[in-house]
Amino acid sequence: MSAMFYKPFSLLIPTILTVVIVGCTSTSTQTQATDSAPAQIGIVNHTGNFIYSASVDGAGGGGMDRWGAGVANICCAKIPRIWYAGMKVRVRWDMPEGHTHVVKEKVVDVERYDTTGSIYIHFFPNDEVRVVVTSVVPYNPAHPIKLTEQPQ
Repeated sequence: MSAMFYKPFSLLIPTILTVVIVGCTSTSTQTQATDSAPAQIGIVNHTGNFIYSASVDGAGGGGMDRWGAGVANICCAKIPRIWYAGMKVRVRWDMPEGHTHVVKEKVVDVERYDTTGSIYIHFFPNDEVRVVVTSVVPYNPAHPIKLTEQPQ
């Protein structure tokens, strides 16, 4: 009777091991497709208002002058290596009015990118915010969003 008792278990153990191995293989493939890359954050201000600080998903904190743009030198964000439709980030910024801090927050789409690079937050009038990922600095004509000229 003991041989009959162990026979079903001898078939069950290889089956469980096969399921576990296949499951682990599938998970590692999914992880590779969503790997993150390190990214610096840059701010581009297309408004006449000073930005005291800005961040993407909690990373960042730098400020920007009126009508200003800088290279991405604010540490330490991460972005997916592969862009996907519906990718969004939470942008938080402080654009003071006089001596009063006015902190705003908005969830915005990340515009399509083919290769990783730096994250640039573009601020426009009426709280419009656009986010691009690129290795091209804002002053370069190849940057995805053209700089706005300061009105005279």
